[in-house]
Amino acid sequence: MLNPLRPVTRRELLRGTAAGTAVAALHLVGSAQPAGPRSDGGSEFITADTQAAIDRGLAQLAQGQGTEGAFTDPVRSGTAAGIAGLSALALMSAGHQPGRGKYARHVTRAVDYVTGLAGGASPGFLTSDRQFGLMGNHPSAMYSHGFASLFLAEVCGMMPEEARQKKVRGVLEQATAFAVAAQNKEGGWRYEPRAAHADVSVTVAIMMALRAARNAGVFVRKNVVRAGAQFIRDCQIPSDGGFSYFKGQGSSAFARTAAAVVGLYSASVPEDEEVNAKAIARGLAYLQQFIPGRQFNQREVPLQHYYYGQYYAALAMWTAGGEYWRTWFPAVRDELLARARASGGVWTDQFHGTAYATAMSLIVLQLPNNYLPILQK
Repeated sequence: MLNPLRPVTRRELLRGTAAGTAVAALHLVGSAQPAGPRSDGGSEFITADTQAAIDRGLAQLAQGQGTEGAFTDPVRSGTAAGIAGLSALALMSAGHQPGRGKYARHVTRAVDYVTGLAGGASPGFLTSDRQFGLMGNHPSAMYSHGFASLFLAEVCGMMPEEARQKKVRGVLEQATAFAVAAQNKEGGWRYEPRAAHADVSVTVAIMMALRAARNAGVFVRKNVVRAGAQFIRDCQIPSDGGFSYFKGQGSSAFARTAAAVVGLYSASVPEDEEVNAKAIARGLAYLQQFIPGRQFNQREVPLQHYYYGQYYAALAMWTAGGEYWRTWFPAVRDELLARARASGGVWTDQFHGTAYATAMSLIVLQLPNNYLPILQK
């Protein structure tokens, strides 16, 4: 019998609900293990103050969701789909999912919003602004597509209604196919599909979405993943182990290096395991100079990339585990709590909005819960 106090994995949902047999026939589920703290997660990391901040943030996100399911007001061109995906992932990180939890209806509303964006001139392109539906050249549109696709992949298999599950699965397959078709000759992705050049940031957003889709049973050709990982490796700076924004040009920086490490972790191709591991190790070493709160670090993280960088850095350290995680998480936790206190108890971002900053912060703070399928090893 399923425990009503604990989130349900795809496997448990398919086995334990009346619709399970019908839904299981629709798709191959992932192999996520039962959700819950792993050996280096758990209550020692989520203090009482942390949980109080999490609870406030979850309530603020839910309160800010519009009736159509978006979390931005006004709905920002090119970004609302991705912010909806991130916000719903933040709710899911607390154990809320369709049919379960205080914010179940908010996650379901986000599902309906994101899946409703897949039509138009470019089927499968998850954009909130139809004027960009054909070209996809809004500078945030492909980022948004990646984050929204990641959300659909994570929630796929958790829908209690067969009709919604069919819709999620179908849109996820379309969104994945769109992303694959958008890969360019360099092996990565850029603001618009099949651009002449790729950048490491958009590439990682898509690589993580592809990994989650693969976990949910959506087929992605191995050569697509290997080419994406090769592009990321080609952006690594030999002298310091950090990553540049473009292949063969520019300098290393915190946020894009954190993202690149997560992108390589997302590749998970046996043939490239050794070469990816070497690049990851150098990237992790580079990131150590940016441990939050370290006074010797004179290179400030640009405000525009602060939450983005902390999101990917925390994911990188969570995946690395061990001392990487045990050192990094308390530092970023305390820094995020301090930023919220300084802003009256909320996280704000002048560039991308409060929902974006809140969602990113909540995902980071709730990593020890280990509830999202993509986090589970």
